[in-house]
Amino acid sequence: MIVKEKINMNILIIDAANENICFMIINNNNVYNVTHQNSKTNYEKLVILLKYFLNSKNLEFKDISRIYVNKGPGSFGGIRNSLSIVKAIHLVNKIDYYCYSFNDFHNVKGLKYQNIPNLCDKFKVKKNLINPIYLS
Repeated sequence: MIVKEKINMNILIIDAANENICFMIINNNNVYNVTHQNSKTNYEKLVILLKYFLNSKNLEFKDISRIYVNKGPGSFGGIRNSLSIVKAIHLVNKIDYYCYSFNDFHNVKGLKYQNIPNLCDKFKVKKNLINPIYLS
């Protein structure tokens, strides 16, 4: 009898492009999220807020298997900071990331953050590619 080991995947979703900063962790069937006010102060401490969120779930950056980050359109400061943080996490921990835009998922009704990993696969969003969409 072959016993398959259950893979423990922790997927991190970051969205700092919209009205609120949103972090979400998807761990198998569990979904955890937190939001913060979209403000200059929070953008400056974005990595601290993210680290606090991970710690609250007993996770570290090395425990994350994939990251999905909103590339816009939206707030210049939020997009710039979130993409910089994701790129740094990728460089240090070799975690693949996907930069999505809600515009990538045309005609998807009832779009939820927890659907983003599947939608990125479906719409063939490329990994490790940054191409931000800022609002002017």
